[in-house]
Amino acid sequence: IVVGTASGGDYDVWARLLARHIVRHIPGNPTAIVENMPGAGSLVATNHLYNVAPRDGTVIGMVSRSMPAAAVMQVANVRFDPVKFNWLGSPEVNNLVLYVNNATAIRKVPDLYDHDLIVGATGLAQGITVGPLMLRNLLGMKLKVVTGYRAPGDMALAAARREVDAFANTIGGPAGARRPWVESGQMRVLFNFEPDPVPGLGAPTIFAFLKTDEQRRIMTFFASNVLLGRPVMTTPDVPADRVALLRRAFDAALKDPALLKEAATMGLDVAPLTGERIAALVAGVAATPPQVVQQAERAARAE
Repeated sequence: IVVGTASGGDYDVWARLLARHIVRHIPGNPTAIVENMPGAGSLVATNHLYNVAPRDGTVIGMVSRSMPAAAVMQVANVRFDPVKFNWLGSPEVNNLVLYVNNATAIRKVPDLYDHDLIVGATGLAQGITVGPLMLRNLLGMKLKVVTGYRAPGDMALAAARREVDAFANTIGGPAGARRPWVESGQMRVLFNFEPDPVPGLGAPTIFAFLKTDEQRRIMTFFASNVLLGRPVMTTPDVPADRVALLRRAFDAALKDPALLKEAATMGLDVAPLTGERIAALVAGVAATPPQVVQQAERAARAE
């Protein structure tokens, strides 16, 4: 199982949880080995899965949900077609939010038009970087986006040290690992990036502050990434019967009482999507009208 992020992050935690349990649902009870392949916001791992890894179903990957959009937007060094991957499913659907250090002067969304905010970010292919860039370029918010952090945990540490003021990341469920950042008083969620606000969070959606149809089209395209959850796939050209077997093994693992019990102790909210559903969502991203893609590309530029 190739993971497109460093060890210890959300994708890595989910991949290792899946690795411990999916093997019981695959004939032969194989051994699962997790390999972290961080780099360029999962781009290194995704290129590897498409171009190097065996195409026989023995290698699966968990990469950033932003990879299909990165391909559609022709991000530099993309060497894969997301539609040709065999998508197996996702263990969860999450919400992307902007965390702001409570020590800043930012108290509400309109403050971002009046006060500078230093935002930590990872690689240019990841949504936690693209989201803040779009807010800066598309909405004119005064964000200084600093890339190069390896993982969300590094950005949280940087925010605690006041190296950055904010960062985008997922919020998770009520028992998730992100909630203590807010409950401790260190951070505050300013808004979420999806069209609807997160129930019980007490923060607005950024869509409440969009002013034009163009802004809504672009941000809707961006938000479609989040619907992919934490997508898991195998390589292209795997025989159909093996893809079907892996999809059913994935589904069974996410219903396995042992996995559910372990997930609960880890504060993970299991809300699985099937491989068929993920494949349909990826196809929808790939079918985005070129005009919207071009507008999104301009809005996501780092310069």
